[in-house]
Amino acid sequence: MKVGILGGGQLARMLALAGYPLGLKFVVLDPDPNAGAGPISEHLLGAYDDPQLLAQLAEKADVVTYEFENVPAQVAQFLASHTTVYPPANALAVAQDRLLEKNFFRELGIGTAPFAPIASLADLQNAIAEIGYPAILKSRRMGYDGKGQVVLKSADDLAAAWRAMQDAPAIVEGFVDFNREVSIIAARRPSGDIAFYPLSENRHRGGILRVASACSADPLQAQAENQVRRLLEALNYVGVIALELFDIDGELLANEFAPRVHNSGHWSIEGSETSQFENHLRAILDEPLGSTRNRGQAAMVNFIGGLPETSQLLNLPNVHLHLYDKAPRKGRKVAHATVRCDQAESFRDTLETLENLAKRTDDS
Repeated sequence: MKVGILGGGQLARMLALAGYPLGLKFVVLDPDPNAGAGPISEHLLGAYDDPQLLAQLAEKADVVTYEFENVPAQVAQFLASHTTVYPPANALAVAQDRLLEKNFFRELGIGTAPFAPIASLADLQNAIAEIGYPAILKSRRMGYDGKGQVVLKSADDLAAAWRAMQDAPAIVEGFVDFNREVSIIAARRPSGDIAFYPLSENRHRGGILRVASACSADPLQAQAENQVRRLLEALNYVGVIALELFDIDGELLANEFAPRVHNSGHWSIEGSETSQFENHLRAILDEPLGSTRNRGQAAMVNFIGGLPETSQLLNLPNVHLHLYDKAPRKGRKVAHATVRCDQAESFRDTLETLENLAKRTDDS
């Protein structure tokens, strides 16, 4: 069985590493000759919308998936007419447009921050009168890791913020005073079976995830499962999905969803009975889903822009290092490390040490 992946970065790499023990083979389509998944997959080198390469991918792969949501939706639709593609193209289309996504949440009865569509400076001025400050102006498309976003603190910010959008369609969202940011990851088979992972509590800086900690027996687990189940069933979704949420005094508001394996679930490689990567493969192949039970306490720390000495990380007890084979670059995720431990005190101490090491090479 061969799995095709649109995108050949670290997520594709981790999918392939999870799939080889299952006897799977992989082919990736990526324009980067140094794509991280290249050394462990067949690599089709070229643009994501190259018709010849897409035809090759469809011919070679029994099923095609993707590692990031900015793959053109029409590409997924083209592939779906030639082979099996999961998650479905309609999920990709919704996730790529923040306005469609917010409206979809509303239709499903999932709460969000106040928002309004923006197509001009006048729209922004009118909307901000209703939403108030602080707020954030976001491009409707192609934004991730804090890109395509401008914080609005007063009327003096509006004109410059709109210029930054370069007339691209946008939305404005009101800030919410949240207690914490969390996410829930779930996997769904074509048969409709769903497996939910424990909530992850996430800490961001500069719009980029820094630390994700697994939460066992979280009081908001059932509420999060209810919300992500609605998404999965409404989209007839297959594969792993991540729903990012704000916890506001026990009420969960949706921020966005990612139709793919997700950074906030990387701790599951060591911290769960079955990782999100293995369960994504099981789901798209319509195989039984694995247990998502936690194996002790687990958390993940991202390394952004640079990396400490490998020996420093490997010298830490209960730490598992994942290098992405990427050259250091400002704002770039180059690796992550998971700490997994059964003893609470040792877990906390190791996580603190890991975070301090990450901050020394953090470029933001």
